[in-house]
Amino acid sequence: MAYRTVMGAAENGRPGVPRLALRPAEAAEALGLSRDSFDRYVAPEVRWTRRGRLKLVAVSELENWLSRSSARTLEPTR
Repeated sequence: MAYRTVMGAAENGRPGVPRLALRPAEAAEALGLSRDSFDRYVAPEVRWTRRGRLKLVAVSELENWLSRSSARTLEPTR
């Protein structure tokens, strides 16, 4: 299992803590989407972990969604 630092370096210059799951706003940011676009296009297609009001999506789930949703665009050769 690969662990990634999603949030980057901490303010004190030390590496960030590896994140296994993200909140919806963090997940949207990680994918480069607005929160509205994330809620519309991505959130319905991924599995969520809920604990009370806390809602998390695994980083691996986002990677899988991105892989499933990607299309290869090739320019025709001449």
